[in-house]
Amino acid sequence: MVKTDHASPGRTVKAASPERVAAFRTGLSPRAGAAAYLMAKGYRILAKRFRTPHGEIDIVAKRRNLIAFVEVKARASLDEAAFAVTPRQQARIIDAAQAWLVAQSRARRI
Repeated sequence: MVKTDHASPGRTVKAASPERVAAFRTGLSPRAGAAAYLMAKGYRILAKRFRTPHGEIDIVAKRRNLIAFVEVKARASLDEAAFAVTPRQQARIIDAAQAWLVAQSRARRI
């Protein structure tokens, strides 16, 4: 699995707001559940919470020749989750996925 925490030495880290911390904790269980589901379906988890300047990808998984970039949304229904990913967020996920692919091709990991 790829380590995705790119903290630079000497860089000031801003403290997260209580709302952000609560959202992070709420998302932990759904992410773990999504990763378990993907593994049960034969996917290998390549990265979790991959961060780029463009955004974050919750899960990067691979099965055979398919690489899946997964955004996990904790919602009451599948429709609510699907509509929670806005076109702007879709564009950020695509940009982050392209950054992941470039990083992996440079490291020759895929």
